[in-house]
Order: sequence, then C-alpha cells, then structure tokens
Amino acid sequence: MASIEGYQLVLAAAAACEDKKAEDIRILALDPAESGLSDYFLICNGTNERQNVAITDEIEIRLKREFGVYPTSVEGRRQAEWILMDYVDFIVHVFSPEKRAFYGLERLRKSATTITVAELHAELKALITASRAKKPAVVSAKKAVVKKAAVAKKAGAAKKVAVAKKVAVAKKVKEAGKGSARSK
Repeated sequence: MASIEGYQLVLAAAAACEDKKAEDIRILALDPAESGLSDYFLICNGTNERQNVAITDEIEIRLKREFGVYPTSVEGRRQAEWILMDYVDFIVHVFSPEKRAFYGLERLRKSATTITVAELHAELKALITASRAKKPAVVSAKKAVVKKAAVAKKAGAAKKVAVAKKVAVAKKVKEAGKGSARSK
C-alpha cells in the first residue's frame, strides 16, 4: 500500500502530464502479489518526441521542487519514443503514440486496476483522514508525559525549597548558638 507521500507524488506527476498536454493519461494500480517493484504505473503519451521530453522534464522539475524527490533512474530520454522514470513507489511511462500501441502496457498488466485521478484523490483523502484519527491518541499520550514531567519538576522544586528552608533554619540555630556561647 502506498504512503500518503506516494499518493501525492503520483498526483503531482499526473498534474504535470496534464499541464504539458499529455494524451490518454492513465494510472494503473499494480497488484502487489504480481508486482513487488512498484505500486503504480503512470502512463501517457505525447504527440512527438520533443513533447515527450517536455513532459518528463516537467514531472522531474515539479517533484524536485515540491517534494525534493528525484527519479532513481531515467531511461530512453535520448530517443524519446518511450521514456521511463522510476520513482520507486511509481513508474512513469511516456510514450510516442506508435510505441504505446505497439507495447501495450495496459494489456500486459491485466491484473492492474485502472484508476482515475479523482479516485486517487479520494484514496488520499481517506488515508489522511485515517491517519489523523490515529494521532489524537498519540497527542494525548505525549500530553500525559509532559504533564508528568511538569509535576515532577514542581515536586523537585518544592523539595529544593524545603531543603533551602531547612538549611536557613539550621544556619539561624547555629548562629543563635554562637551568639549565646559568646555571651557566656
């Protein structure tokens, strides 16, 4: 299962594809039993090689700027007919229309589920809501620890004050004893 950041990365990459006018953008949720390499494939195509490079450049720039994430590997940028960008949680495939029809990744990954950007947004919101529901218990536990530390600190301060009072009383008694010894 993808993390919150994984969902956000895929959505940002899909938005970058849309901004550069990529065609037929699809997100495939891969079956974890069959694919241990990644959670999602983001597949799209441009109308020509220059647009394919522009799409991948936009994805790389946006993910670097917004999340500080770089692809672990980029393949095929020089030929620009099929550019693959590996972000570990997801893999971006930018095709020329001819290569996309020829290789047909959607056909090869029959067990993968095609999801829309809206569905991915909904999954992200559900994941965020679930994680926020778990946090109050953690926060209340932290508050209890802080409260105990404050009580211990106050108790320590009270002990210091009591010790200081005892020392002051002992000094007064000692001084009083010295004064009475001098008067004799």
